[in-house]
Amino acid sequence: MYRFLLSRQWVIITLVALLLVPTMIRLGIWQMDRYHERSARNQLVADALAAKPVPVEELAAPGHAVTRTERYRTVTATGHFDTEDEVVVRRRTNADDQVGFHVLTPFVLRDGRILLVNRGWVPGASQTAFPEVPAPPSGEITIKGRLMPDETTEASGIKNLEGLPERQIMLINSEQEARRLDAAVLGGYVAQTAPEPKGDIPEQLGNPGKENAALNYAYALQWWLFAAAVPVGWFVLVRREARQRAQAAAGEKDAEDAQPATV
Repeated sequence: MYRFLLSRQWVIITLVALLLVPTMIRLGIWQMDRYHERSARNQLVADALAAKPVPVEELAAPGHAVTRTERYRTVTATGHFDTEDEVVVRRRTNADDQVGFHVLTPFVLRDGRILLVNRGWVPGASQTAFPEVPAPPSGEITIKGRLMPDETTEASGIKNLEGLPERQIMLINSEQEARRLDAAVLGGYVAQTAPEPKGDIPEQLGNPGKENAALNYAYALQWWLFAAAVPVGWFVLVRREARQRAQAAAGEKDAEDAQPATV
């Protein structure tokens, strides 16, 4: 009854089913790995945001690369802004996906070292002219913000173009700014969160969003359900084919029995 399984058509169907099952299982494992990775990153962000603020000097120094556990940590710094060496970062968007600039202002600490501070987003229709940027508070102040690692082309996908208009840059990079300023610049930069600007300009950067780890979990279960459905579907198809062939054979036998005998 099941000799049809040796036919070319059914051999191909069976081989495809045998290939689909491990492939779908592997895809489910990959999605589960992504779920664990994203969950771990979300936990790192949550832990960093919940940690007690510390002076920036405790985490950053010239030449220091901000680590994964240090990223998003809330830090404080006391000093004054140096607007004469202020630059803007091109092609950055705000919460409404409007294209403008980020304002990067050197912050001179009490010991003379420089901390790069991203004061937030300002609009700018022209990519050649320096945008209108409200001045920060003057004199010595204490600021608060989230510590961020240097931006690189490898990590961000943003090309570090040359020949840009004056006082415009593509990436926030402490080594690059140290050369431009000819000063000791702390590694990484700070996305300022306090004090808030008057008039809400520059628009301060929002809190880092959580990655949708639950979606990867759902995809993993989906692939595994598909993997389980393949052999079930194969078995159903085989049983239906066998039943149809048996019915066809029975019909042929009945037709032969109904024929009159020759005299």
